[in-house]
Amino acid sequence: MPRFPFDSLSQLQAELDRFFGKPLVDSGLSGASVYPLVNVFTDANGMVVRAEVPGIPADKLSVQVEAGQLTISGERSMPASSGSLHRRERQFGRFSRTLQLPPEIDPEQVAAECRNGVLTVRLGKHAAAKPRQISVRAA
Repeated sequence: MPRFPFDSLSQLQAELDRFFGKPLVDSGLSGASVYPLVNVFTDANGMVVRAEVPGIPADKLSVQVEAGQLTISGERSMPASSGSLHRRERQFGRFSRTLQLPPEIDPEQVAAECRNGVLTVRLGKHAAAKPRQISVRAA
């Protein structure tokens, strides 16, 4: 018998959070424990991925495009502390996040920039996938 009336309910809630927070199949799109968090959108030139990477210097980040996938990886170091740790919510260590790219993305047209803790990766479209303006002649 539980010591407190809500112990069983609390345990059930923790199990449900664990189950729904981490899907059985990682689609690479979203999830509670996925890092770094990203926003992905398209514009006229291609695709833009913005990843939150606060406190990580650019030389600790890696961006790769291979086999139709974009992989952002790196390492977040734990800052030195002179006191004792009471609570740690931020994760440290190596991380990697892979996103599936649409077929119209050209792996040769990729640029990455990190500013103010936000990594921006711009991926261009193949020339054949870009819309073309066709002039119409009068007959």
